[in-house]
Amino acid sequence: MASEDIAQQLQLVQQELNQVQDQITSLLEHQEKLLEQRQELRALLESCRKQEGTGSEAFVSSSTKEDWTGSFEWDKRAADLRLNVFGISTYRTNQREIINAVMSGRNVMVIMAAGGGKSLCYQLPALLRSGIALIVSPLLSLIQDQVMGLKALGIPAGMLTSTTTKEEEKAIYLSLEKGTGGLRILYVTPEKIAKSKRFMSKLEKCNKAGRLSLMAIDEAHCCSQWGHDFRPDYKNLGILKKQFPKVPIIALTATATERVQTDVREMLQIPYSERFTSSVNRPNLFYEVREKKSNASAAIDDIADFIRGGYTEKQSGIVYCFTRKECEQVAEELRQRGISASHYHADMAPDVRANIHTRWSGNKIQVIVGTVAFGMGINKPDVRFVIHHSLSKSLETYYQESGRAGRDGLPSHCVLFFRPADIPRQSSMVFSEVAGLHNLYAIARFCQSKRSCRREAFFRHFGEPVQDCNGMCDNCAYAKEITELDVTAHAKSIVTLLKDSDNQKTTMLQLVDSWRSRSRQTEARGEAALVKELSKEDVERVIIQLVLDGILKEEFAHTAYATNAYVTVSAGSRFLLQGKRKIILEVAQGLKSKKGTVGIANEDSKLQSGMAHMLDALRQQIAGCHGSIFPHSVLSSQHIKMLCSRRPDTLNLVEEVVGKRKVEQYGQQILDAIRAYVKEHPDEEFEEEEVPWVAPKGSKTSIASQSAQKSASAKRKSIQRGVSQECEPQRSAKKSCAAGKAETLKRETSALSKSPGVAQDAYIDLDSDSDDDVELREHSVRGDIKGKPVPEINEVEDDEDIDGPKKKRLGIEECTQEGEDLPSVKTNPPKEQRAKTVTQNKRPASDDEDEDFVLVKRTRRKK
Repeated sequence: MASEDIAQQLQLVQQELNQVQDQITSLLEHQEKLLEQRQELRALLESCRKQEGTGSEAFVSSSTKEDWTGSFEWDKRAADLRLNVFGISTYRTNQREIINAVMSGRNVMVIMAAGGGKSLCYQLPALLRSGIALIVSPLLSLIQDQVMGLKALGIPAGMLTSTTTKEEEKAIYLSLEKGTGGLRILYVTPEKIAKSKRFMSKLEKCNKAGRLSLMAIDEAHCCSQWGHDFRPDYKNLGILKKQFPKVPIIALTATATERVQTDVREMLQIPYSERFTSSVNRPNLFYEVREKKSNASAAIDDIADFIRGGYTEKQSGIVYCFTRKECEQVAEELRQRGISASHYHADMAPDVRANIHTRWSGNKIQVIVGTVAFGMGINKPDVRFVIHHSLSKSLETYYQESGRAGRDGLPSHCVLFFRPADIPRQSSMVFSEVAGLHNLYAIARFCQSKRSCRREAFFRHFGEPVQDCNGMCDNCAYAKEITELDVTAHAKSIVTLLKDSDNQKTTMLQLVDSWRSRSRQTEARGEAALVKELSKEDVERVIIQLVLDGILKEEFAHTAYATNAYVTVSAGSRFLLQGKRKIILEVAQGLKSKKGTVGIANEDSKLQSGMAHMLDALRQQIAGCHGSIFPHSVLSSQHIKMLCSRRPDTLNLVEEVVGKRKVEQYGQQILDAIRAYVKEHPDEEFEEEEVPWVAPKGSKTSIASQSAQKSASAKRKSIQRGVSQECEPQRSAKKSCAAGKAETLKRETSALSKSPGVAQDAYIDLDSDSDDDVELREHSVRGDIKGKPVPEINEVEDDEDIDGPKKKRLGIEECTQEGEDLPSVKTNPPKEQRAKTVTQNKRPASDDEDEDFVLVKRTRRKK
């Protein structure tokens, strides 16, 4: 009898020890979460203080005390290369400052959202500095894209990868050692640096000869084990700073928490680098989470309906899947539903994979169905939608993958099809990673939520101040009837079932089926009623919610073929069974658009015009003739939008949009196509493009002249209204009125240009702080002369520059006679934001004048 009592006491002690161990495990997990939260809150507090200090709405920070916004000796060359080689009219946020820091020989850490223009931050300095720039990139497809794009621009670029031929490799090594061949940019993988002694030997000779200009580490988050895509070979990149201490390093990534940034700086041995952080917000992306049906065929039907219902065959997209087998199955299913799709994964032959990538980039295939590895290698700017057939393993991963959409700044859609059963599939893959389960459960909460803004989750995760979503996610755009279901009784029943199973290994789906079948068979009416209240999908959501709340936990076991995830009871379950915890499930019903929200626009209206379709067909034709370039390398979507707005009728005006290099290559074809289209469609109306402008810093409007300025503005607006009313009834009346105004304007302009001491190209300053109060000053080479008459002008607003505040520009009234150009009227821009343009009557600048200027556009009568 005594032995039985002792055995019973021993069993009780063992049970208590098990409970203590569970509590320790739970507390350690909670400690890890609190440490993560503390780190994020510290970063958030720091960024909030910086924002309050600057008063800026956009989150842009820099760890440096240097002022990189000033004037530098390379400004003119940089502006010329940016426009005339890369075809980029303006810098985006932080780009100019980053380039200036690199050009000054500093080590730089860049955190910039996907599509923010990271590649220009090292490609432009590579051309400005003499020698060869070394770029380390993790994926072959990304390297191939970058090299092909640079060669299309006439930039000598090369790569050392598994696909490089012996002849190409020999030429590259010769360039490194002897400086022959004119190579400027060289791409390699981290494996090449870690494992090729021959390459490192050639690189040392290149540096010794003073020809190694800079080193760029793309996707730098791969250095950190805390990052979402850790690559072991990235840990060896610290050797670059050891071997070449005087060569500047620039590390770039789209996503990095404070912990990841610290890891990256330490591993690359650049602890005192300049740091530039841009906002993670992508305002043109619409985020949406949809329920994924349990039936595989029905889930594919939903994806196919989404693509067919919102996009044409020329609008590209990506579908992400969990496994390579799924990629092939989903691609085949989409093809059966009439959608042009191909799969892409690492098991394919390199030439087949490259061919599919090229066809998709050339708009020959609409949809690529790929794994995560494909996502990092995407450089196509006009991806209109990204669909996740399977759950990503973290918020960072999802942000990176969805960020492949809309890199051209135009509206794009990101849809994640979520089913709770996808979580155990991912958890069995990531449980061994540092913070793997913690990151996975974060995106699970993201998907489970029916109320919280999707963007807010990104802001909080990356420690950034929350910004307004503007209705660009499903939870903000749609008015939902959210019902909160108290499923505490269901949760207790599920936990009790698990406890009664004597620690038998049970997967989530097995638990769902077991609970539903047991509750149906039980004699208790209450149990049977519980099953009827919830669908199978709802029971899955309840179990996942219990895991997220720490009431249940996942355990993992290895088999000969796979790693399986099982669900078991955790220490926190006793609070539920004791009635101290409630489990609430959010259910959304009755979706409809909210009033006042922005929401997703399928495509910019200018890109739906007849001229846009014509230019799209032209770039497809040019790309096809060249064979080695993609259509978006000929004309980007932004280029097409600007050409449709401006309708240039000279090569100089085309050059203002696409740059000198592209005009030399195919500018005449573009101009001929536009002229032919305008001739065939003379009655088609169009809206002039609104070009961004900001006034010089410190320019103020004098109080004495404000009343006169307001009077002039009112007069101008009344004239515009009068012109509109007079010219409304008949086209002939419109022509007569426009011609008359043109003559008056020409006489005033002629008088101004002939005034003593006034150059024919008059400059105009304006204060951007006021819509109507505009101070006009006429500048000449010999000095300022005030009081002279100026042409009537109209204000034009513009939002083209997404990085700056609201800007204005002055444009001449559109009433000149056809075929007659007006004298150029120029504005005096701030040094940090001026863009070089070319005019037909360009004259050389004097010593006290800047050659770089922003030309106020010359407009013509609408046809």
